[in-house]
Amino acid sequence: MVTLNPAKHDTVFRAIADPTRRRILALLRESDLTVGELAENFSTSRPAISKHVRILRSAGLIAIHHEGAARVCELNAKPLRAISDWVGDYAHFWKQSLRGLKRYVEEGP
Repeated sequence: MVTLNPAKHDTVFRAIADPTRRRILALLRESDLTVGELAENFSTSRPAISKHVRILRSAGLIAIHHEGAARVCELNAKPLRAISDWVGDYAHFWKQSLRGLKRYVEEGP
């Protein structure tokens, strides 16, 4: 089982719980973008997107560097790996369910 700082764990889960923040992460998976470029992909206001970016940054999922006056956002997927590993700990239960379903289908009711 993966050990993850519980406070960090909760912060990352809260950060990815919001669909807008998940979409921001998906956009940053493709390329680094400024906050303004991110905002162009949403119907919400730029200040709302900035708030989402702050939450993602505080969870360690985004790093920001400056290029002139622009704040450029870059994905940091490392915290997601720990979450993936945590979810993977439950794969045993899913596999058992699938084996039971397979057995049921093969043997019939």
